Amino acid sequence: MELRVIDNTEGELSIEIGGEDHTFMNVLKGALLETDGVSAATYDVNPEQSGGQTEPILTVKTEDGTEPLDALEQATERVTEKTTSFRDAFEAAA
Repeated sequence: MELRVIDNTEGELSIEIGGEDHTFMNVLKGALLETDGVSAATYDVNPEQSGGQTEPILTVKTEDGTEPLDALEQATERVTEKTTSFRDAFEAAA
């Protein structure tokens, strides 16, 4: 996975996430939308129909007092916790 920050302001972050597809991006977007202080989270796989741009670009908008990078960190921690919990439950059931 390769990350490239496109824009990082006080209330908005746009980051390209190379090597990922809709599956991962939807999970990350969902976790962001569950994060306190996040007002919007979305991604685009072909922004502006740029003729070949296929790496997803995640955009996170936050409310006053919430830094977008902090919100992204909280969301990724939640994804990690959920996948660990699922793996543990799966292994216990096997």
